[in-house]
Amino acid sequence: METKKKNKNNISIRFNVLFFFVFILFSVLVIRLGFVQIVYGESFRREVERTEDVIVKNPMPRGEIVDRNGKIIVDNTPQKAITYTRQQDTSTKKLLDTARKLAAYIEKDTKKVTDREKRDFWILKNPERAAKKVSKKEKRLVETKKMSDKDLYKRQLDRITAEELGELTPADLEVLAIYREMTSGYALTTQFIKNKNVTDKEFAIVSENLDDLPGVDTTIDWDRKNKFGNTLSSVLGAVTSTEEGLPKEEADKFVAMGYGRNERVGKSYLEMQYEDVLSGKRERVQNVTYKGTTIKSNTVSKGQRGNDLVLTVDMDLQQKVEKIVSDELVKTKRAYGDTPFLDRAYVVLMEPYSGEIRAIAGKRYVRDKKTGNYEIQDDALGTFTTSYTMGSVVKGATVLTGYQTGVIAPGNYEVDEPIVLKKTPIKKSYRTFGNISDLEALKVSSNVYMFKTAMKIGGTHYVPNGTLNLKPGTFSVMRNTFAQFGLGVKTGIDLPNETSGVKNSDTTPGLALDLAIGQNDTYTPLQLVQYVSAIGNGGNRVKPHLVKQIRQPAEKKGELGPVLSEVEPVVLNRLDMKQEWVERIQEGYRMVMQEQGGTGYSTFGGKDYKPAGKTGTAQAFYDGPDRKKYGKEPPPTWNITLIGYAPYKNPEIAMAVVVPWAYQSNDNGMNKNIGSKVMDAYFDLKKEHEGGKTEDKQAETNDASEAD
Repeated sequence: METKKKNKNNISIRFNVLFFFVFILFSVLVIRLGFVQIVYGESFRREVERTEDVIVKNPMPRGEIVDRNGKIIVDNTPQKAITYTRQQDTSTKKLLDTARKLAAYIEKDTKKVTDREKRDFWILKNPERAAKKVSKKEKRLVETKKMSDKDLYKRQLDRITAEELGELTPADLEVLAIYREMTSGYALTTQFIKNKNVTDKEFAIVSENLDDLPGVDTTIDWDRKNKFGNTLSSVLGAVTSTEEGLPKEEADKFVAMGYGRNERVGKSYLEMQYEDVLSGKRERVQNVTYKGTTIKSNTVSKGQRGNDLVLTVDMDLQQKVEKIVSDELVKTKRAYGDTPFLDRAYVVLMEPYSGEIRAIAGKRYVRDKKTGNYEIQDDALGTFTTSYTMGSVVKGATVLTGYQTGVIAPGNYEVDEPIVLKKTPIKKSYRTFGNISDLEALKVSSNVYMFKTAMKIGGTHYVPNGTLNLKPGTFSVMRNTFAQFGLGVKTGIDLPNETSGVKNSDTTPGLALDLAIGQNDTYTPLQLVQYVSAIGNGGNRVKPHLVKQIRQPAEKKGELGPVLSEVEPVVLNRLDMKQEWVERIQEGYRMVMQEQGGTGYSTFGGKDYKPAGKTGTAQAFYDGPDRKKYGKEPPPTWNITLIGYAPYKNPEIAMAVVVPWAYQSNDNGMNKNIGSKVMDAYFDLKKEHEGGKTEDKQAETNDASEAD
């Protein structure tokens, strides 16, 4: 009895002890919860509610490029696109899952998938097999830091066999192609999965399944397009693709300016030169994220497409000029057997007072390496990136140099006769003219008159069978004067990569005579038109430019927006010469084209627009794309050129025509054929435009009369 009572007491004590400990634990828990709530409650609440704001800048379409008459040259063509925006903490598994789902809805080109990407993808698909590609010993080396994870992974990649890579099916590769696009950019930056050739069906089915495709969206992208095909294409330049993104060498600069690394930018010529104008104002979107997931997006500022460039070029004229050059190239190559090296021709038309370029054309006649057929390619860039010996067109500058140095005066006569010097081949004009004046020398293109002028500049006179000793600095004197016109110096055109030509470093005295007739240094076609403009406008070297205005985007398609800035004419320098001297050369150039016996009269005599100018022929050596075929000595050939302006009084247009390597022995007159047709096209088009304006004005008058 006592034993049972004692046992009951023991149990009661144990329960009391247990309840006591439970009470203590609950008390501690209550105190801890109270402490956490009171002391840390606010911090934990803020942590639960904590979000991050990330500002994303979305690019907008580029501005348009239009001609002087408002015709759109380069525009943005809308195209359907499928995009992906990766969240900050999206796992590889989720990315692959989304890629697989998307692959079921669209066709994705797999050509750009690299071997390395295939190997990476094989490892993702086969983690257990990939793990067996490295030994335990190699893993221990990583653990002991005797080998890096990077090196271990490389060994895994290298040990994947061709047969194992062959296990990847076309469907796998399509998933991989989508996956590589999804991972190619930063988090919260939109990537294009497909923005070319998206079908209506693909666009619709992806749009319908967006809820099942986290991060995927459908939108309208743009493609840059030249409305005139290849016309002026090389000068207009190009824009990078979404695959190219920012140019590597300038990526950091663009990123600092707020560009995304996959954003498209101008990569050459006008598109590159005016990137800051054509690039749109980026839309700023605030993404509110929580734990790496976007929960809300707000547009901070709306974007706007880029500003528009209005060019000085008249596209109607540009097309006509390009056709003339192309047709003459093809016709001459087919009609003449003496043109083995002829493969290009250039034309520049410019307003002589303002420097506005009305047309800038270059064409090359080349054989397609794949088909073997000949085709015409655009080479307008060659007008300012390539240079050639230009021949007699520089003789006006030579005569003016003679005036300026005081060695000859207007009206000076020289005897045109063969120049015979010791140990030197005879130098002469294409025929002997006898005693001629400076004007006659320009009219008939006397070489000897220019030779004797160069001798006088060099401080000597011609002595038959004598030696030629020129004073030091003769070349510099001539080149410095030529530079006043723009010959041998950059013109300042608003495009990159302009060349200044090549100055021959050899100062053998006889080469000064060659310099005087344009057969020593090389110049660009653009330099020629700047040079003849300086003569035509009375002595101002004007800066050529292709951009006329910068305008804001218009509200309606086909209209021009408000003018932001206008390019004013820039006079780079005034010729350091008397006005009557320049007028003397103007008269000589008029005689070249409008008087019988002038070298341009047979082509330009009788033209109602009364042109002035100068023809040119330069003995040269072939230096084209096939130069290596001919060994150490390049084959001799002839360049033919033409400069001019019209009308000869108060000219409104200046022209330069350059045909390098035109023939080897028999002049085909291609320079004059091109020049005549180009000038005719300009003035014919002018009449058409003026006729249209007259009709419009008459229509306005009739409307007003009806209103009255």
